[in-house]
Amino acid sequence: MLPPLRILKTTLRRTTEMLAHQLAKPREDTPDWNELEWRTAMAVAAAHGISPLLCTLPRWDDLAWSQFLVDQRAHVEHRCGRIFALLERIDAAACAEGVAVVPLKGSALHAPGLYLPGDRPMADIDLLVHERDAEKVGGLLQALGYAESFAQWKHRVFKPLEGSPPAVLGEHRDTPINIELHTHIQERLPMHTVDITDRIYPSEPQPGLNPYPSTAALLSHLLLHAAGNICNRTLRLIHLNDIALLAMRVPPSEWEALWGTHASNDTPWWALPPLTLTARYYGDAVLAKLRDPLETQCPALLRTISHHQTLTQVSCSELWLHAFAGVEWSRSLGEAKSYVTNRVRPSKETMQERSDMVRTQLWLRDQPWVTQSRGRRMLRWLTSGAPRMDTLYVVRAALAYPAALE
Repeated sequence: MLPPLRILKTTLRRTTEMLAHQLAKPREDTPDWNELEWRTAMAVAAAHGISPLLCTLPRWDDLAWSQFLVDQRAHVEHRCGRIFALLERIDAAACAEGVAVVPLKGSALHAPGLYLPGDRPMADIDLLVHERDAEKVGGLLQALGYAESFAQWKHRVFKPLEGSPPAVLGEHRDTPINIELHTHIQERLPMHTVDITDRIYPSEPQPGLNPYPSTAALLSHLLLHAAGNICNRTLRLIHLNDIALLAMRVPPSEWEALWGTHASNDTPWWALPPLTLTARYYGDAVLAKLRDPLETQCPALLRTISHHQTLTQVSCSELWLHAFAGVEWSRSLGEAKSYVTNRVRPSKETMQERSDMVRTQLWLRDQPWVTQSRGRRMLRWLTSGAPRMDTLYVVRAALAYPAALE
């Protein structure tokens, strides 16, 4: 059974912040946690995608915790092998079709050796293609045993024809590998769409898999992706770890390529919050050189809030839903008004995205909250509040995780 939600909220915050500092600056001394805190820490490690990395650090003296980390690393390593094998098949098929494909984020982070197989979970494969090649690549994926599950403004999602995700805590070697097909690299913050596709797609694409044009281009994508997750309160600790590792590899000669030369309204103001949050846990030495030029470009309210935010507040570790989370990312009163209006009266597109999530996300199945009317959900927000379904799902899985074998 779940503990009282007020206790769970405090425990989530305490364990999340402890694990964030442990990953950035490891310590050998074991926390003095009770059973609930150890189980909550498992949930946090799984939700934030850091279990395999924690397995490589000085091991804390708790048998169940240590066994969980070892098991997770083994699952991630096996799953990485499956993903790399699938990427090789996609490469061969794309070469045969004469189309260029760019593997994004997690797939690209393994190429320069930032992570070894088993270090970093990858929920799925993200691919960027030119708009003119989208249908051809969609057919290519179907020939590899995939079917399109749904499409939204950001990407098209393809799922394998066989297999279903097991209801387990964290990663599992047999979880199907979904593929998200992008023709643009963009995020809504919260209503204004930021598009950096021109920085990511190669100027001279070759048939098959293509790398990012530069380390700076990859970092720019990571920062925009993190910005979108901060805005939506879905950031994961692994995202900050990615930024911290990659930022140290961007040579000064590429900093201009990172930000580019844009008109004042196109400057990457959105990169300040993820850089500031990363610096909170990983230190300021390298990140300050990237962050300081953005201080005056970021909207004042967002800049002020960003200097005080913690990982807990912008991730699933924040137990309670916020009706207007991300409104501080609005760059004008008009944009803020549009955002609030869309939250109160969602557009058809928003309603379809919600329907797709309810249909495809394991943690939303059989949850009465998601099937309630919009009016009842708003009333609960305003009166008693509502906990996050994704957070409760992973906490329940952690509480049910088998006890360690002596």
